[in-house]
Amino acid sequence: LSTGIIFGLWPALQLSRAQVTAMIQSGARRVAGSVHGRRSHNALIATQIALTLLLLAGAGSAMEGFLRLVHTPLGYDPHHVLSLNLPIHYNSYSTWAARAAYIEQLRAKVAETPGVLTTAVSTDGVPPRNGMSMKFEILGQPAAEERRASIILVGSAYFPLVHIPLLSGRIWSDTETRTRAHVAVVNRTFARRYFPNGSALGHSLKADFDDHPPEILSAPHIADSWLQIVGIVADAKNDGLSKPVAPAIFVPYTLSMQQWIQILVRSQPPPLTLLHAMRARLAAVDPEQQTFNITEDFETIVSDEPEWQQERLAAWVFTIFAALALALSAVGLYSVVSYTVAQRTGEFGIRVALGAQPADILRAVFRSTLASLAAGILAGLALSFALHRGAPLILLAAVVLLSAVCALASLIPAWRASEADPMDALRCP
Repeated sequence: LSTGIIFGLWPALQLSRAQVTAMIQSGARRVAGSVHGRRSHNALIATQIALTLLLLAGAGSAMEGFLRLVHTPLGYDPHHVLSLNLPIHYNSYSTWAARAAYIEQLRAKVAETPGVLTTAVSTDGVPPRNGMSMKFEILGQPAAEERRASIILVGSAYFPLVHIPLLSGRIWSDTETRTRAHVAVVNRTFARRYFPNGSALGHSLKADFDDHPPEILSAPHIADSWLQIVGIVADAKNDGLSKPVAPAIFVPYTLSMQQWIQILVRSQPPPLTLLHAMRARLAAVDPEQQTFNITEDFETIVSDEPEWQQERLAAWVFTIFAALALALSAVGLYSVVSYTVAQRTGEFGIRVALGAQPADILRAVFRSTLASLAAGILAGLALSFALHRGAPLILLAAVVLLSAVCALASLIPAWRASEADPMDALRCP
């Protein structure tokens, strides 16, 4: 609104202050145009070019940030992986043995679905935000400060399913899962932080399982039991996409079975296409077994992360505004150049009559816009470095794009001026 009012009233304000001498000299100004007017136009175009370059640089930086986030190593493979979230009915499978057998039966049935490659059981094993923050202590190390890590309850097939590589040691076996073996696997961040001068393998730790509600079926005396570290796996995102990987402890899910579980599935076709077939398999085990309404594959879960959404929104918003600003700059420059050419039609006619070639007229028109373009680009570069310190390659690409668009916007009126008939130009009022 302010822009419309100011630039709408400014010409009227100029006309209201017109002097008789200026009116008498208006005929002469048609030959070379008003110097004051051309300076004003050039200053406005330079300002528009500077702000357009700033927006182009911002769009490039936002797109670069989004692409950097897209290509951030996750530490696991989210492609063609699905999580089936299953609630277990209250007052059913209330003993540890019955619940463990039922969960394994569900997993085995889902694994029989055509197209399914691998299945695994977990409690909270869906990255990039997985695990339960829990206090722990390490045998033989002083517990002077409270230590917390992400405790992740999974089956032994979890690591090959999500493609988290084993760095040293081993993964517990299916037999150890069934027997509730007191073993654990830690990630590299955990091993480096708490065992900087040696290997974590063979050491024991104890997690604080006391806070769990009574409906969770845990191994006997699990809160007082020491878990032996038998393996170290590579880091995988477990605290969002932008934060560093948190220390993680993986333990067999049978040590603490909750009232709901996740059956992770890796499939050959897109996993959502197999959802109906997998639900039919679950119903074959228990017709009343339900799945949670929201079932997403790992790729969708990643793209739903707040960091992902924010970066994508910023990239789109900056790109749209930069495209609009670029279009406005092109239209504005084209209008000003066309207006300047119209004002200088008589001048160009005299030049052509005195022997000027079309290339000379083209150069004359382009020279009139070169100062505005150069001033705008320099001001835009200064603003870009002052506000967000854009990457040199992004700024270079923005400058090249803006220069090409401005050159194209100036080319049409310049070409029209170079093709003008000198007799018609001289007769122009």
